[in-house]
Amino acid sequence: MNSAYIYAATRTPFGRYNGALAAVRPDDLAAATIAALLARTPDLDPALIGDVFLGNANGAGEDNRNVARMAALLAGLPVSVPGSTINRLCGSSLDATINAARAIECGDLSIVVAGGVESMTRAPWVLAKPSRAFPAADSTAVSTTLGWRLVNPKMPAVWTASLGECNEQLQQEFSISRDRQDAFAARSHRLAAAAWVRGFYDDLVSPVPDTDLTSDEAIRRGTTPDRLAGLAPAFRPDGTITAGNASPLSDGAATLLLGSAEASELIGALPMARIAGKASVAIEPNRFGIAPVAAAEQALAKAGVSWSDIGAVELNEAFAVQSLACIDVWGIDPDIVNVNGGAIAIGHPLGASGARLVGTLAKTLREGGHRWGVAAICIGVGQALAIVVENCSGGAL
Repeated sequence: MNSAYIYAATRTPFGRYNGALAAVRPDDLAAATIAALLARTPDLDPALIGDVFLGNANGAGEDNRNVARMAALLAGLPVSVPGSTINRLCGSSLDATINAARAIECGDLSIVVAGGVESMTRAPWVLAKPSRAFPAADSTAVSTTLGWRLVNPKMPAVWTASLGECNEQLQQEFSISRDRQDAFAARSHRLAAAAWVRGFYDDLVSPVPDTDLTSDEAIRRGTTPDRLAGLAPAFRPDGTITAGNASPLSDGAATLLLGSAEASELIGALPMARIAGKASVAIEPNRFGIAPVAAAEQALAKAGVSWSDIGAVELNEAFAVQSLACIDVWGIDPDIVNVNGGAIAIGHPLGASGARLVGTLAKTLREGGHRWGVAAICIGVGQALAIVVENCSGGAL
């Protein structure tokens, strides 16, 4: 088996819902990151890219008809470079990364672009087709921005609860207080703002052409737990989850350049990191928030390392409560988790978040001098993905 390496990483700044990136189509967002990725590896002949794997959770609007292929063409890749779109909801771009790594490991491909994109702003409303022609009744347009839609009535109701309600159930299961959630959310904003100030994201983020957004739009600089405590619960009148301690609706894209060891000369760069272990798990749909626990532990076992070896963790902050639950069950030092901020502050454009985690993790390992790191993400309908990354201390972003 070959090893799969990460050679370059980039992403857009993540925009707020109906914010600075609202006018940009998702295929254009993805194309911008692919073009930026190629600009960072000028020695690479784009014709040598074996495939483009992009994650996308929606696929109901402008991202339809295989957004990976569309973005590759819009980015100016040769028409001979194929593209495949992968949907595992929030885990889509991490799934794309895992698929790219497998293709390299088994020798099918040598160089692959992997990542993902989502414009939650531009996600359309949809109408189900009627069961018979010319119905007299009204039809209801359904938003495709987030969560269940056009639910199969055969699904148990407990499985199809809203994402927020599922995490309120998790809060009860693990007794995680509102105060802890708000403190965790404030930390995310504080660390993300500090990372931007000290330049951590300067060479990891590429601007979107014809926009003015230069940093992640949802970061609340200066927010505190006390300020967040004033927000009303979003899902239950007596609940603990608010708009402040959950990730915001977002727009953005992220991509990675992966390759074999032998591809280094063709790419013209040394690898940043090696993908050492990966895992996918599934549990009850309503408990999706805790699923990263098993995914990370399986990925660690496959990599042959343990939590005591891990220097940095990138855990997608879908909700503060599920992030805290995972950290508690793992029993790890919370100070190694999301040290440059997380999705509560940065944003969570569903199809892009997994690749963001991987790119951020690779740089965090290098900056901190750590050898091993974990990236993990929960996924709606009861799934999670995780990978273990080994720092190579090699190439530039």
